[in-house]
Amino acid sequence: MKLVCSQAELNTALQLVSRAVASRPTHPVLANVLLTADAGTGRLSLTGFDLNLGIQTSLSASVEASGAVTLPARLLGEIVSRLSVDSPITLATDEASEQVELTSLSGSYQMRAMPADEFPDLPLVENGTALRVDAVSLVQALRGTLFASSADEAKQLLTGVHLRFEGRHLEAASTDGHRLAVLTVKDALQDDPTAAGSAEGMTSDDGSLAVTLPARSLREVERLIAGWKSDDPVTLFYDRGQVVVLAADQMVTSRTLEGTYPNYRQLIPDGFTRTIDLERRPFMAALERVAVLADQHNNVVRISTDPTAGLVQISADAQDVGSGSESLPATLTGEAVQIAFNVRYVLDGLKAMEGDRISLQCNAPTTPAILTPADNAAGFTYLVMPVQIRN
Repeated sequence: MKLVCSQAELNTALQLVSRAVASRPTHPVLANVLLTADAGTGRLSLTGFDLNLGIQTSLSASVEASGAVTLPARLLGEIVSRLSVDSPITLATDEASEQVELTSLSGSYQMRAMPADEFPDLPLVENGTALRVDAVSLVQALRGTLFASSADEAKQLLTGVHLRFEGRHLEAASTDGHRLAVLTVKDALQDDPTAAGSAEGMTSDDGSLAVTLPARSLREVERLIAGWKSDDPVTLFYDRGQVVVLAADQMVTSRTLEGTYPNYRQLIPDGFTRTIDLERRPFMAALERVAVLADQHNNVVRISTDPTAGLVQISADAQDVGSGSESLPATLTGEAVQIAFNVRYVLDGLKAMEGDRISLQCNAPTTPAILTPADNAAGFTYLVMPVQIRN
């Protein structure tokens, strides 16, 4: 294998695929990145794969001799990132492909390689269901839900985001047991996937298509698409517990999370007796300031309403440290209420929203509360469980 390519393009590609390289590999080759050069297409392909998440991308290169080899991802990335942007990079292997020489204007480096045939094949979906999803819509759905997924590996199914396709609409949902984020994007799909028949292992009881994917994989999908400058749809393939996302010359593969995702719709109350309508940014700013004291104790803030004055009071009381409170004007319906939340959960939801005004709805201090944008054109619902407080 011998080729010449751009330092900047190679560095960018390495940073992307290295996210899928195992930090604690079960086999030495999983700490490597696979490089495949093709003289016919004039492309250099890079692949990282930890057996759960796989990322593949390619870049243009002047390929003198085709070939494939694997190199330590971390070492290769650190060397390439430090080379001059102005100098092209030459990669060449010896006859046995046991060593790769990397040459730049500033010098040359030799790295011990491992054979490409030891690198596991990325799962390819050939006969599965194919969904063409609008890229902007998919990013919107992921940004509105990824933050609410669980970080607790013991709750494996909750460490992912549940994607549900019905008609041409996409609904994304995630929960960690304390909060729930649901975002519905209309006309996110190019065509109705259910019209073509069911997909094995992906069809829900109501006939829609649904799959739960690890948040880690979807963060890479979001990162990949967010930097993608194209109006073309993203293609999502599903087959036998694997999903492949294709965007131009980049690919992310991921295993699915098996099991029945909780029926989250039944958690959302049908109606509310109390509503707080207020400006989103001033509300966030007040919460951030009061959170300084809340962080000292248990992250709990109290939200109290005064319908007569048209005010909402946000307060925190950190024992043996201090206390603080702020008041904001609000449009209130229903009787006065005092309800407490983990301030970080509330802030996460507000940051995921768009629009100037938000609505906080609840029935009682111990029942679920809902945060939504006031106009809610985005179809976003954020449920937060309150914290029980003793007066």
